[in-house]
Amino acid sequence: MKTFDFSGKNVLIRVDFNVPQDDQLNITDNTRIKGALSTILSVVNSGGTAVLMSHLGRPNGEISARHSLKSLVGEIESLTGATVHFANDCIGDVAKDVIEAAGPGEIVLLENLRFYKEETDGDREFAGALAELGDIFLNDAFGTAHRAHASTAIIAEYFDDDRKGFGALMDAEVKSISKALGSDRATTVAIIGGAKVSSKIGVISNMLENVGTVVIGGGMGFTFVKALGGEIGTSLVEEDKLELARALILKAKDNGCNLLLPVDTLITRDFADTPAERNCPIGEIPDGYMGLDNGPESIEAVKNVLQNATTIIWNGPMGVFEFENYASGTKTVAEAIARSTANGAFSLIGGGDSVAAINKFGFAEKVSYISTGGGAMLEFLEGKELPGVAALS
Repeated sequence: MKTFDFSGKNVLIRVDFNVPQDDQLNITDNTRIKGALSTILSVVNSGGTAVLMSHLGRPNGEISARHSLKSLVGEIESLTGATVHFANDCIGDVAKDVIEAAGPGEIVLLENLRFYKEETDGDREFAGALAELGDIFLNDAFGTAHRAHASTAIIAEYFDDDRKGFGALMDAEVKSISKALGSDRATTVAIIGGAKVSSKIGVISNMLENVGTVVIGGGMGFTFVKALGGEIGTSLVEEDKLELARALILKAKDNGCNLLLPVDTLITRDFADTPAERNCPIGEIPDGYMGLDNGPESIEAVKNVLQNATTIIWNGPMGVFEFENYASGTKTVAEAIARSTANGAFSLIGGGDSVAAINKFGFAEKVSYISTGGGAMLEFLEGKELPGVAALS
């Protein structure tokens, strides 16, 4: 993160406070707010005024009480210990008046950016109106860095290089993912799980070119198995992606990448948290049965490849880990990653389900870095340029 003199300055910070809330607008997970604390506190503790802008939900250009950021004021005050002033608009005189009334070491929270459709349109006039509110611009919203929105990318055009930069969170995200992608290929392992191949095509394809081993897990594994002629019963499958799966298998061979597919699975008749009937070779699942988690041979194979890994990238679970009876495959991966990290490996965890799993099983403090950006991390791993990063690079 660049060094700035925040004293007496209005520091405009793009944060990602798109937090989950219950029906009473109580925040059910404040992880994203906590992630921005380092940047916010560096401003207020240096005598600057932190002017926070974010979106919340998808109001689609319509003003909605449900999507107002006003409901976040109490949580921000509690976490920062600073006075938070709320502005009922995010541009214009309303916002300017609230900022002017705020003192050094205080925080201004602007209303939802997406109450204006110009935000998601990447409108330059709207970006300019936002830029008028700050002396310095920091982007600390990695979760939206893959969007060319007014507040994430276009706004940077209105600030000189010495008045704009990454926030601490954004800086850590970019450095951590870049480090993982720039590591020694032979000893880098990417674990890609989840339900569908279609949502991870770009990531898998790019990983096959850049890492030594790609582990496939979760529901998407059955698409690969069926593509190879296996019988998968009623397990989750994307029939229209069988040819793609075959192409990815060939690409792995062409690139000298070890593509590790599951070989056995715990099967059951119903999608429910009931004990598995038995373990089964993954290509021999009987009709009427589905696989919901990696079997012991698959688990052991993943543990073995992680033993000698120097870099590990994990995105997506190995099974339906939300069910206690089918959590073993994912939990074992989390344990093995933590063990490798303790032995010196660099481990990057990203994607909502992976983060949920690492937290559920108590290993969050035992890995190198947990990314806050789901879609942004995926696009970074795909090798795509992120507009929010490029605007400040």
